[in-house]
Amino acid sequence: MIKKFVNYCKACYDELVHKTSWPTRKELTNSAVVVLSASLIIALIVFVMDQVFGLVMSTVYPN
Repeated sequence: MIKKFVNYCKACYDELVHKTSWPTRKELTNSAVVVLSASLIIALIVFVMDQVFGLVMSTVYPN
């Protein structure tokens, strides 16, 4: 049981060190900018939809 676990850990380490391709700093920065931009755009769309929905609801149900 212990031997299987040790072999599994060795295989995981080997794959992470020798078989995994890690992104360069430039690729990572570009990806982060894309994610940040998309998040801001989606947040802006949700904000606008919330404002429009609030306006419609205040028109339909005035205080």
